[in-house]
Amino acid sequence: MASPVSGGRARQPSLAQLRAFVAVAEHLHFREAAAEIGMSQPALSGAVSALEETLGVQLLERTTRKVLLSTAGERVAARARAVLAAVGDLLEEAEAARAPFTGALRLGVIPTVAPYLLPTVLRLVHDTYPDLDLQVHEEQTASLLDGLGNGRLDLLLLAVPLGVPQITELPLFDEDFVLVAPKEHWLGGRGDIPREALKELDLLLLDEGHCLRDQALDICREAGREEGVPVTTSAAGLSTLVQLVAGGLGVTLLPRTALRVETARNDELTTGYFADPAPARRIALAMRSGAARQREFEEFAAALRVAMRGLPVRMVEAGTGDGGAAS
Repeated sequence: MASPVSGGRARQPSLAQLRAFVAVAEHLHFREAAAEIGMSQPALSGAVSALEETLGVQLLERTTRKVLLSTAGERVAARARAVLAAVGDLLEEAEAARAPFTGALRLGVIPTVAPYLLPTVLRLVHDTYPDLDLQVHEEQTASLLDGLGNGRLDLLLLAVPLGVPQITELPLFDEDFVLVAPKEHWLGGRGDIPREALKELDLLLLDEGHCLRDQALDICREAGREEGVPVTTSAAGLSTLVQLVAGGLGVTLLPRTALRVETARNDELTTGYFADPAPARRIALAMRSGAARQREFEEFAAALRVAMRGLPVRMVEAGTGDGGAAS
């Protein structure tokens, strides 16, 4: 392989070569990588070969059946992703400086928030930011954080605190959890349920990976529920979880914003509210610290707080750690 230095001057890879290589590194498949970045397969292969020639290292191990990253390829892939993310930030900064609230905004949302808050978000964007191209991605928290970190996503709407370095949280509101139980359950209709009641209940939760499951388990531990008390995990989404409750398999906890949507059409359910202070979660926007569009995202958060005042939540003002009055 030729030396990357020619005539005393180091040759530099092009952004097209880096994009091609990163796509192959993520898919380990030339055809899929070419389709992702809208390049023909021969052009993609040529770009990767040119990058290897420029750098003077072999990045891929090619066989007739599969593609693998070499040791050098793994290291270069990480650097290439960082370079492309930095270029993306540069372009975003220039675009934001020209005209805020224009172009694409890639918003990641967790599944236990998306069905209940997106109508408000979409209405705000339609009415207030008509030139904003909102692109919504519903994923679990870990995937969203990965997407934010590598530049695939711009902004997240999810439960906090995250405890992740280089992520800035813009709090929106706090919302209480409500007990949802089968009809005629002894806790149904009560407004003063003590947390200790969760110690022995047959509790139904979401599958592993959902932050709402972890929050519910934390609430149970705080209430004194022992680790050995079984928790039935049977649902990938809140709608299924509520149907299992209606079928008499146990009780569950729902955030207040989900309550009306998930229980309104089912006569086999009853609800109960916890005594103050009720268990709650905080919902916020999250962005990369120092993001090029930080001011724009802060303004978006402020607009969302106003738009969400009709929800059964307690708004949290920017820069404060405590919830405000209930809306």
